[in-house]
Amino acid sequence: MDFAPTEEQTAAQGLAAQIFGDLSTHERLTGAGTGTDAELWKELCAAGLTAAVEEIGLLGLVLLLEEQGRTTAQVPFAASCVYGLVAVVGHGTDEQRERLLPPLRDGTAVATGAFPARGGIRADGDGRLSGSMPHVPWLRDAGLVLVADSDRGLWIVRTADQGVATEPVETTAPWSAARLVLDGAPGERLGGAGAYEAVLAASRTAFAGLQAGVCAGSLARAVAHTNTREQFGRPLSTKQAVLLRAADAHMDTEAIRVTAYEAAWRYDTGLPYGPQALTAAWWASEAGKRVVHAGQHLHGGTGADLDHPVHRHFLWGRQLDAYLGCGSEVLQELGQSLVKEGPE
Repeated sequence: MDFAPTEEQTAAQGLAAQIFGDLSTHERLTGAGTGTDAELWKELCAAGLTAAVEEIGLLGLVLLLEEQGRTTAQVPFAASCVYGLVAVVGHGTDEQRERLLPPLRDGTAVATGAFPARGGIRADGDGRLSGSMPHVPWLRDAGLVLVADSDRGLWIVRTADQGVATEPVETTAPWSAARLVLDGAPGERLGGAGAYEAVLAASRTAFAGLQAGVCAGSLARAVAHTNTREQFGRPLSTKQAVLLRAADAHMDTEAIRVTAYEAAWRYDTGLPYGPQALTAAWWASEAGKRVVHAGQHLHGGTGADLDHPVHRHFLWGRQLDAYLGCGSEVLQELGQSLVKEGPE
């Protein structure tokens, strides 16, 4: 296994770090409230970072999402890339790729996903979809929704079509989420057998990469705080309890990162990656919430300030924990997968 990024991946990650670092500031995030930063989204697309995902693969996308997570930038980057670009490239027909990819590349079309399938949406024989999903991330921004029905079929739904309704909801993190309600809405089939499982595994890997960045950003803020904050004339970072808590958070963050890298690398090289994606999701869920809690605790009373930047990392970490599925559920699914497929 070689997780070393290619020259193209490194260049894209560096550009993403620069754009997110320059534009996703505390002041801009405060001004955006719970909505999306439309200007930042335009800047990312104009720089070619959305289109680059086709060339740099899922591992490249994970690297870009790490940079987004470090700053908790409020843009639909993860959702539009994994449920739009990655899904269509991997499972669309030639005609679908020719028609759907150009607006997804330049960001004029935003996609998201009503995932995973939990029996809430049904498809009839004519491809009409009915049912609801209580909260879909970045649905308020999306024109396309990749819907998973109760039989694990994939359908592309346009939010502007008749029979499609969206109702804004607020989630723990400011993800511009909404409730999706379908009443005989027309759907366009995407992929065949195995497409649902492949897209679900890819999305878990991508969001685990996002969590790695969220945790890294939270830990970086905690380190900076404890290095400058003094107690009894000494920096907090010299206290053994603080050092150990930060070290545990660092190891958890690295575990999230390396498992996400492995799953993405296997996806890009055509190797089986389902169990690895579940492993990444488990670490991102279980360890991710430990890290963002540690980030707040290491800030002491400052961490309780809802307006402090570290609180955003806490909110994002908990939202990703919920979105990926609680650790015990993911672990159970991983165990069932291993029993069914056997070890590699």
